[in-house]
Amino acid sequence: MTLTACGQEHTGPTAAGPGSPSRSGSPVGPARGNVEPDSHDGAPHYHENNGFKIPKEMSPASEEAARAEAARIEPVLKRLWTAKTWDAESVRTALLKLGYRNGGPDSEQGRGTLFVQAHDPGTNPGSTIALNVRHDACVTAFVQSTNYQVQVNGRFLETGCFEPRGGH
Repeated sequence: MTLTACGQEHTGPTAAGPGSPSRSGSPVGPARGNVEPDSHDGAPHYHENNGFKIPKEMSPASEEAARAEAARIEPVLKRLWTAKTWDAESVRTALLKLGYRNGGPDSEQGRGTLFVQAHDPGTNPGSTIALNVRHDACVTAFVQSTNYQVQVNGRFLETGCFEPRGGH
């Protein structure tokens, strides 16, 4: 027997834990209407809470322009990876030769704005690359000791071309 908030006696079961039967005998789970499709485990508000991780849509023309730039970047990263050269300064130098604008303090005029960030050398030596092709299109890439990858995507709401790492 327990007391309710208003001081009345209650003789029914206490609060059910995960997987415990509810008063109706059904397992406890997300309430109907709160389950979001495509939300990994059906968690309510998944898309709302993780929306910052989803890139915005690109226009068809912007996607085409980004794919053309990705095709120019891929062989450079392949060459760097094969040569085991993945430090940020070497990657930046090689990609600036394609005519991109440096996103650092010594910016130059060119085809798109290039940003290169070093990975943590103690855990995963390499570099992450972001090329702002148009207001709605990016090329994102990385080159590291184990592999390299180049892809196109829309911009992220809070971080531009770089994929966000954590929420707020």
